[in-house]
Amino acid sequence: MKNKKTLILGATTLLLAIFLAASLWYKNQKAETFTKEVSKKQTMLEREHSVSLGDPDAKVTLVEFLDPECESCRAFYPFVKELLSKYPDVRLVVRYAPFHPNSKFIIKVIEAARKQDKYWETLGLLFYYQPQWGSHHDPKPELVWNYLPELGLDIDKLKEDMKDPKIQEIIDIDESDTKSLGVRATPGFFVNGKPLTEFGHQQLEALIQSELK
Repeated sequence: MKNKKTLILGATTLLLAIFLAASLWYKNQKAETFTKEVSKKQTMLEREHSVSLGDPDAKVTLVEFLDPECESCRAFYPFVKELLSKYPDVRLVVRYAPFHPNSKFIIKVIEAARKQDKYWETLGLLFYYQPQWGSHHDPKPELVWNYLPELGLDIDKLKEDMKDPKIQEIIDIDESDTKSLGVRATPGFFVNGKPLTEFGHQQLEALIQSELK
């Protein structure tokens, strides 16, 4: 009886090991396939209209597809800023992946603020207040008009600039590139064209470090 139990336990352990190995292989194969597909679409990672921060000649370009209404993007925002400070040879490029209901409205606000040279300040401010205006249970995007004056923005001009068809064109291009590149969740990161296939703070920093070497 003891030998039988030992055999059953051994067989179960072996099957579990095989399953884990197969799962890991499948995950690696999927990540490799995704990376190869992205490598064919490098021009979609950064467009002429894309906002960037850092040295244009930096060794590493970090492309982030973000949604201003995304809670994870808000949570990652301080970490991305920390990475730019920690690694001066990294340049950040922002792309939009408008997955949430009010994302396009907020993107228009941010892009209109860009015309007043307040892009990064506006992005940071709206991330800060996101729990109030962007609650998934009770979103109130109209609240942003209460916060934007803190930056000294010309609100009337901003509202008018939001109607600029070029801003809608930016959104349309970014949304199309988001789909073509297979970005299905935000934030989505690419480091020197290589997609971050395993999401996380440590994984992102490790990929950046590998490119810096």
